[in-house]
Amino acid sequence: MHRILLIDDDEQLGPPLKVYFQRFELELVHATRPSEGLARLEAGGFDAAILDVMLPEMDGFELCRTIRRQGDLPIVMLTARGEVMDRVVGLELGADDYLPKPFEPRELVARLQTVLRRRRAPGAAEVPATLEFEGLLIDAARRSVVRQGVAVELTGTEFDLLHLLAREPGKVFSRDDILNQLRGHEAELYTRAVDIVVSRLRKKLEPLDCIKTLRNAGYSLALRRAAPPATPQGQP
Repeated sequence: MHRILLIDDDEQLGPPLKVYFQRFELELVHATRPSEGLARLEAGGFDAAILDVMLPEMDGFELCRTIRRQGDLPIVMLTARGEVMDRVVGLELGADDYLPKPFEPRELVARLQTVLRRRRAPGAAEVPATLEFEGLLIDAARRSVVRQGVAVELTGTEFDLLHLLAREPGKVFSRDDILNQLRGHEAELYTRAVDIVVSRLRKKLEPLDCIKTLRNAGYSLALRRAAPPATPQGQP
């Protein structure tokens, strides 16, 4: 049975959700304050966390950032606010999904199951640790990017997006594809969040024209792979 930690200051939310989650073999533990939630996470034994954005002590975004520093625990964020920028912030901080309040418990369970399934799923075809293009070097192991010899600082989401496109250069990824593959989001989430992350990434990669937009279709990496080094004459 998966153990899920809910951090939400609404004391009335936890008990009915706990009962409902048991139908799906999910054990819910409820903490009403971030400090209590962090202490429980430090003790270990949780498979995912649900964070409310509006919390005492620190807001859910800061709490998400704190949890991300400690590990890669799947996170679903809850909020009464549904603005695009809130979703962008959630993506940038590493949240795996984002559900506005009020919500249906069944939808929350479905999103948790999707996040847990994606984290358990084996990787696809093996991807080289280093991807090299004309003017751009992407090191997946170090999560680093070098543009024309200069290191570029990217957020986690910006790197994940670039690496996704670079694994299959020329392939067009729709906004929904990107949300689904990066963070486990469902297609109905605001795809405007992807546009904002792409815009930031493009600026950081200038003067390279790396990301091509195909109207009503999505995005693709527009760089050619770097040519392999020439073999010296006389050597095989």
